[in-house]
Amino acid sequence: MRVKIDVSEEGLDGDYGAVPGLIITCTRCRHSVEVFGTEENSVKRGAVMLREECPFNEDNFYSA
Repeated sequence: MRVKIDVSEEGLDGDYGAVPGLIITCTRCRHSVEVFGTEENSVKRGAVMLREECPFNEDNFYSA
């Protein structure tokens, strides 16, 4: 199933202070993951992480 995601840019806690990152949230179940970086590859990584960590064990495809 294709599911839309919400992407918000945040400062995430890194080893040496705040680091630019993204919070990717599934619009279906509201599960979210944090990803370092703000480029398109970071959004793709977040979508993969959502699929791997889905609390309902669904194999969704995510799109921004």
